[in-house]
Amino acid sequence: MADGEALRETVYASLKRLAELEYDARGFSLLPRQPVASILAGRHASRLRGRGLNFEELRGYIRGDDIRNIDWKATARMRKPFVRVYSEERDRPVVLVVDQRSSMFFGTRLYMKSVTALHVAALFAWRAFHAGDRVGAVIFNDSEVRRIAPHRSRRQVLRILGAGVRANRMLRAETTGDSGAAMLDEALGRARRMAGHDNLIVIVSDLAGAGEETRQLILTAVEHNDVVAALVHDPAAMELPAAARLVVTDGELQVELNLADRRVREPVLAFTRGRLRETEEFLKSLAIPVLPVHTGAEAAGQVRVLLGGR
Repeated sequence: MADGEALRETVYASLKRLAELEYDARGFSLLPRQPVASILAGRHASRLRGRGLNFEELRGYIRGDDIRNIDWKATARMRKPFVRVYSEERDRPVVLVVDQRSSMFFGTRLYMKSVTALHVAALFAWRAFHAGDRVGAVIFNDSEVRRIAPHRSRRQVLRILGAGVRANRMLRAETTGDSGAAMLDEALGRARRMAGHDNLIVIVSDLAGAGEETRQLILTAVEHNDVVAALVHDPAAMELPAAARLVVTDGELQVELNLADRRVREPVLAFTRGRLRETEEFLKSLAIPVLPVHTGAEAAGQVRVLLGGR
C-alpha cells in the first residue's frame, strides 16, 4: 500500500479495509459462554444472556433432565413429574450503534476515533454473520441517523459498512456545529425500538455529551436486551503528545495549544483524563460491559484481548 493511501485510511475509513476485517473477526466470541479472561465473562457485572428460548412442549420427566425445568403445576395435576422443553431461537440479532459525529473526528496516534469505531463495528458485524446471526445498524452523525434493519447476508454486512463509510467521509475538520447528545440519544432510541427483545446492542462511540436522557435510553434497552459499549478513545486522553501543538475547535472557534508549555499541558491533560473517567463511570453505573478501544493500535487485536480470545 502506498504511503499516501495508508495515510488516507488512517483519517478516513476504507470499505476495502472494512471488508478485509472479515478475516480478523476470529479468535473471539459473542456467545454467552465466554472465556474466563473475557470482559463479558460471568465474573463481571453483566453477562450475555444469549439467544432467547422458545417453548416447545410439556413432557414427562426423564432421568437427567434439569430439575429447574420442572413444571410444578402440571406435576401436581398429573401426580407425576413433568418438564417444560425449550429450544434456543435460531439466531440473536445484533444491532450496531455507530457514532460518526464530529467529536469522533480526532486522533493523535494511528487512526481517527471515527475510523477505529468503524473497524470495531466491522469486527462485530462479521463475527455475528459467521455465527449465523442477523445484523442491523443505526449509523449517525451530527445531522442524520441511518437505520438498517437486521438481516443475515454478506450483502447486508457490506451495506452496513458502506453506510458507515459514507457517514465517515462527511466528516471535515472545518465542520461547524455540534449536536451534543441529541443525535446520540436519537440513535439509541431508534436502536432500542428496532431491537425489540433478546438482541445484542453494541454501542460504538466516545459517548461525548451523554446525559440523563442517554442513561434512561440505555437502561430501557438493557431491560430486554444485552448491551455492550465499545468506548472509543484516543491515547491523548491519558497522555498528551510531548512537545506538540494541538488545534482544537468547538465547531465555530479554533485555537492552537502549545503542549510543550506546562501551563497549557497540565490543564488540558486534567480535562481529557477527567472526561474519559466520567464516561467510564457513567457506563459502569449502568452495569453494562465496557470495551475500551483506543486509536493507537489495530482494533482487531484489542477486541480479541478484551474478549479473552487468542
